[in-house]
Amino acid sequence: MQSFNLHKAIVAWSSIAENVFVPHTEEEYERLVEMLDYLIDQVGEDESHPLASLMEVIGVLIEKYEDEYVPHLEDIA
Repeated sequence: MQSFNLHKAIVAWSSIAENVFVPHTEEEYERLVEMLDYLIDQVGEDESHPLASLMEVIGVLIEKYEDEYVPHLEDIA
C-alpha cells in the first residue's frame, strides 16, 4: 500500500477546494450541478477518462445534498 503524503494532499487540495466541496446552500448545489453537466459532456461513458473519478465524486456530493434538502415525491404526497 502506498504511504499517504499529507503535504502533497494539502497542496493538491488547496488547488481544487474551490471546486470540490460539500454543498450546504442551493447556490453551492447549483454550482456542482453545473460542473457535473460539464464533466458529463467531457467524460461521457469513458470510465478510463482522467476526469471520470472527479465526475463520480461530484455526483456523490450532489446526491448527498439532494437526500438532505430536496423533498422526495413520496414525502410530498
